[in-house]
Amino acid sequence: MVTDLSSFRIDNRYVKLPKHFFSHVQPTPLKAPKMVCFNDELAREMGIDPGEKEDWTRVGAGQELLEGMEPIAMKYTGHQFGMYNPDLGDGRGLLLWESYGPDGRHWDWHLKGAGMTPYSRFGDGRAVLRSTLREYLCSEAMHHLGIPTTRALFMITAKDPVMRESIETAAALMRVAQTHIRFGHFEYAAYHQGPEAVKTLLDHTIEMHFPELLEVPESERYVRWLEDVVSRTARLIAQWQGVGFCHGVMNSDNMSIIGDTFDYGPYAFLDDFDAGYICNHTDQGGRYAYNQQPQIGFTNCQLLAQSLTNIMDEDDLRRALRRYETVYNSSFQQVMMKKLGLEQQGEEDMSLIMDLFSMLHENHIDYTLFFRGLSTRHTRGNAPVRDLFVDRSVADRWLERYEERLASENRDPAERDAAMCATNPKYILRNYLAQEAIQDAQQGIYQTAHKLLDVLKRPYDEQPDNEHYAALPPDWGKHMQISCSS
Repeated sequence: MVTDLSSFRIDNRYVKLPKHFFSHVQPTPLKAPKMVCFNDELAREMGIDPGEKEDWTRVGAGQELLEGMEPIAMKYTGHQFGMYNPDLGDGRGLLLWESYGPDGRHWDWHLKGAGMTPYSRFGDGRAVLRSTLREYLCSEAMHHLGIPTTRALFMITAKDPVMRESIETAAALMRVAQTHIRFGHFEYAAYHQGPEAVKTLLDHTIEMHFPELLEVPESERYVRWLEDVVSRTARLIAQWQGVGFCHGVMNSDNMSIIGDTFDYGPYAFLDDFDAGYICNHTDQGGRYAYNQQPQIGFTNCQLLAQSLTNIMDEDDLRRALRRYETVYNSSFQQVMMKKLGLEQQGEEDMSLIMDLFSMLHENHIDYTLFFRGLSTRHTRGNAPVRDLFVDRSVADRWLERYEERLASENRDPAERDAAMCATNPKYILRNYLAQEAIQDAQQGIYQTAHKLLDVLKRPYDEQPDNEHYAALPPDWGKHMQISCSS
């Protein structure tokens, strides 16, 4: 039994919305649960004593609810691979409660793998070890890269068998975030409940997660909100592109209203650079390929705007949507200039950047190793970059242009290297590293995952004892495609 909950308060606000936004559901207990990973650092932020981590095992298994928990499955809809699906909702997860930590931050507690809900459709409401560990690893990796994301407080495994392509181990994840409201919540309200429901949800969202807008006159409040959501989305995807992250399934029901990276499924970080890389095995048409993510981000913002047409002026909607291209382009350029160590904008910068992407693509160069090598030129020279190329003259031609561009600035080279190393990670969650952790975990060996998490906590640091985590992946570990099955 969890004993000390004195450091945070409970205030379940979402359940005060009209009842059609959710269903009350009790979790279906798992058998013989075991705590696999517990996020001590995050627990402290949330006001939880990490020393009591084992006490949370029964909660994670759905065997115990604490006083104040009101488990609900959220109802939403959304566009999946471009087609509207009215039957979506929390099909295997429950929002257990909402808490406030010592710093005043609001946290949703969402238990993934809690059993069937009215929105499970043909699913069993369970999660498996494979996908649960992948989400735990990646959400923490993204957080430590400085990219907005949901996070994982803990995960458990259990004895229950779960049938996917084969029999797999059951697991559950306690995902936490400032909110679990998605673009799809607004689509559901607009297309199934009407304008009043949209307005109710919008007012709730602003009050909870955009309180600064309560000071804005009502006539401007909604458009300012949409501009903010559009801008957050554009900045997020610019950050994804900068670090080489592929989400894999950018359906509108997987888009957070506050601009968090949300719903980790068939994701991947780029290895050998391929602009059209598809990480999702089921994405046969490449709708969510790496180079399509910026456009899909805008498409999802359009879908959100369409759900607001009955409560907002169309000119205001268009005005807000225009923010996307402006914010994305400026954010992407800022991201890339930091990666290249440039402080002042130059007329030819975008040409230098786009030619760089073409070079990486045509020569299949490891994305992360290239930028990390570029970040240590003051001490190590060009060798770490040149050695990535079969034809080193290709690298030399671009490096010569880059050197000329650097000469137009007065920045100290050592200072530039330090700034670039703080921007270009050495350690990312390569798919093969996640796969090795999963394979060991399926044998009951969790140390591999724990060690990997420790490395990913310091992605920008030199870690001499962990160099092998930064090496080129083996051939079997490149260009892996992951199934949506979880």
